[in-house]
Amino acid sequence: MHKKFFAHHFDLVTPDGKVTHRKKIDSNTLEVTVLIQEISQEFVGFQIDKNRIFFNLKSTLAQLGLHSNDLHIELTPKHNSATIDLRIYALNSLGKILLEHISIGAFIGKLFAADDRRCVRTPAYLSRMFGRTDRNGSPLLTLGGIDGKEELQLKIIDGRTVAFLPLLQGHILYDAAIQGFLPTVAKALECPELETRNFLKLHQTLKNEAPCYVKKNQLLLAKTHPLHIRTVYGRIVNDLLPSGVSHTSASILQPDTKASGDIYELFGESKDELREIPVEFYTLEPYREFVFFEDRDQLQNCIEDKKTLFKAMKTAPLPENLKCAAFIAKGEQLLNLRSKDWAAKVSTDGFIQNDPMYAFLEAMEDGTITSQGILLTRYLPAPFIKHLLINEQVIDLLKGIYFEKGSFDNGRFFSYEEELLLCDLAKYHIPVFWLNPSSNALLKYTPKSQKKSGMFVPLNQSKTFTQATFIGVYGSNAAIKDATFFLQELLKGLTKLKKDVNHPLLNPNTPLAVITNSSQETMNIGNKIAKDLNVLSCSNISSSKSLLEVNPHVDAIMPYLKDQFIERKIEPNCDLPIFFIGEMETDFDLLIEELRRQKELPSQTPVLLFGNSKYWKEKISLRSLSNSFYIVQTTQDALKIYRDFFGEC
Repeated sequence: MHKKFFAHHFDLVTPDGKVTHRKKIDSNTLEVTVLIQEISQEFVGFQIDKNRIFFNLKSTLAQLGLHSNDLHIELTPKHNSATIDLRIYALNSLGKILLEHISIGAFIGKLFAADDRRCVRTPAYLSRMFGRTDRNGSPLLTLGGIDGKEELQLKIIDGRTVAFLPLLQGHILYDAAIQGFLPTVAKALECPELETRNFLKLHQTLKNEAPCYVKKNQLLLAKTHPLHIRTVYGRIVNDLLPSGVSHTSASILQPDTKASGDIYELFGESKDELREIPVEFYTLEPYREFVFFEDRDQLQNCIEDKKTLFKAMKTAPLPENLKCAAFIAKGEQLLNLRSKDWAAKVSTDGFIQNDPMYAFLEAMEDGTITSQGILLTRYLPAPFIKHLLINEQVIDLLKGIYFEKGSFDNGRFFSYEEELLLCDLAKYHIPVFWLNPSSNALLKYTPKSQKKSGMFVPLNQSKTFTQATFIGVYGSNAAIKDATFFLQELLKGLTKLKKDVNHPLLNPNTPLAVITNSSQETMNIGNKIAKDLNVLSCSNISSSKSLLEVNPHVDAIMPYLKDQFIERKIEPNCDLPIFFIGEMETDFDLLIEELRRQKELPSQTPVLLFGNSKYWKEKISLRSLSNSFYIVQTTQDALKIYRDFFGEC
């Protein structure tokens, strides 16, 4: 799974290829066949016009006087391989000697896919990287150090961004001992893990006063400040060099080195002094771009549109009960998501490595993923993967989790462990969103202020949820007509009363919300009345009821397993409880409320008991130690109790 989504090489390049056949044409020319194997299936060259693919010679060979031309490139996606026929030319006397030592088995370069879709178009894409660093403190873009921004001139030419790197005074020359080093260089080419370019520096000197002229049958090694690019590939633009001047086929500046380029190899002939090197740029895979979430305007617009998100979810691989996940770092990714972009659980065993989210979380931790983004997942993440989700690197990169089908183990209901996971993710500022297919709504898990639990709330009502005073409605067997009238008038009265008092729970700036703990008759009425009066309507829904059966008048929900009944009851988001006559579950809710009043609440807000006084006195007289319980039969009685309480506070 890891290899499928995160190849060792960037997707614009292949691994290095080795010589499998050589044929000497003359003392200055060699024809070779290069075989490249183990190319990632994600290599862009498999998808674009072959005319935009070319062979990039190793810079070590170019600095010693070699240049290559592509004769034929044959890609074989089925075998993850490519065969390239090249003609290699010696540009000077050193190159002529080195040409003799190029042998079968030597790794001499790789393919680069100059995908026009990945060409950087606007200077802002690059300039925003100045002053930013990766998590190890290394700069993302500099020219000659942190203060090199002003030296990097960025212009738009023919619809692409081109940087003009100013040349330093002088050019590079070799000492006489370099000739004896050439056989070692050629031998080292057979070991691709060896970095040979650094050894050339031992034989290079800078002739400071020499002007940079490109002369016939000579190789000019010009020098700039080191260009440090971590976010893009750079490519020398031959068309923008002076007429008659060309750069060698080692024309790619890589993003995975701390000094991607400071020596450039030029040949040809020109009377004009060379003063700068033009470089165009190609973006990396979205997850490797080091891009910050706030810079992804298109992605942010997309995730605010639930239609786009639901459409993206439909690309998830089948069957529909398969666990799968996808990491999205760019709006274009989300808009063009494919089934193969998802990681899927391929095994039924319990190993954490088989969880589809594991590949992405591991990649964030080890630095393969460097861009901030979001995770799409068919199911809410499993609690056993929490330690990976709250890893320091993951917290920095993961800006949202979007799921569709609820819990993998429990359907559209959540266990107590899953609720704890949601609380912890909120604590570490990783927002979780539910693309609820039942209501066709995009809901965000929102913890209630100073509570240990939360609910899934519509995006535009999250602020209301966190600030609201909650009116709890409990009961099941009350007379429907009486309960309806009572709740309607009570909510209207509280809405009016809050304009005239200034209490933390009731004041002109604090919204009201209604919350129920089931889907029984009276509670459904409470939700409907709240909806009708434009008051936030919330409900904790037990798995004893199907989500499809609950009333349509609920805005915010938290579906819980019926075997988590007690855990759910002891954490109600309720400030002003109202009890109607009910059955055993209502009695249990009342008992919990009494216990909370005795143990936790410093401020005894009123608890209203609507209905027959004899019934309620029998329920509470033997055990209640609190004087905050009030039996009421009318709305006027209830509002007077609230008016007296909030007016005195």
